[in-house]
Amino acid sequence: MSRHIDLAVPVSAVDHAIGAEHSPVTVVEYGDFECPTCKQAAPAVKLMLERFGNRTRFVFRHFPVESAHPHAMHAAQAAEAAGGQGKFWQMHDLLFDNQRHLKIANLREYAQRLELDMPRFIAELDDEIYLQRVREHMQGGTRSHVRGTPTFYINGVIQDVTFGMHALIDGVQAELRRVDR
Repeated sequence: MSRHIDLAVPVSAVDHAIGAEHSPVTVVEYGDFECPTCKQAAPAVKLMLERFGNRTRFVFRHFPVESAHPHAMHAAQAAEAAGGQGKFWQMHDLLFDNQRHLKIANLREYAQRLELDMPRFIAELDDEIYLQRVREHMQGGTRSHVRGTPTFYINGVIQDVTFGMHALIDGVQAELRRVDR
């Protein structure tokens, strides 16, 4: 029996991932740093990673909804610039923790807090060198039928979390049972 895969762009080495590459379950999130629901989802993702340990891997991809969140695109680029210096996940957490403060000055402050190379960080943001990467995430999300954020995929199959993040945990648990058969 074949399974329908909704995720149009397979996970690759260039993705930002937490967890072992060969985990039986990979969860991909298309998210927006200015999206309140994405911020609410972040603790559930952490809980999922703690609960299922090395059996799950988590990938974050950008899907800034610019029409609703005017600072989301710059925040995504700041996360990528931090990632270029090995601190994507630290910036990811700072951006969600400080979601109401995502103006350029705030992004620079977070970069300083993370002890990033500031001239490099500022130049990369000013030159928008990560804009294409963020746009590629967005295009992949569109091809994967992302309509809003957050959107999650478990082993390539979309997971409906409309009625709460418990659905993500339940979905991972069900997928682990399926792959263990």
